[in-house]
Amino acid sequence: MRLAEIEAIMLNVGLVVFAGAVFFIIYDLAKKSNAGRFGTFILFFALGLGLAAFLIKTVVVEMIGGGGV
Repeated sequence: MRLAEIEAIMLNVGLVVFAGAVFFIIYDLAKKSNAGRFGTFILFFALGLGLAAFLIKTVVVEMIGGGGV
């Protein structure tokens, strides 16, 4: 297995772990602030948009084929 293949696998694993950590932090924030059902939805929506934009950018860059940058 080449180093580039290992790096690609670890990038994917790292992104999944990062996404999980972000969602846990948002959930914990909602729980500690007693946000309620609607407030929790707003937190996940607003803060999750930042994560979604990051992940969508990564997918679009890979689809275009400019994986080097």
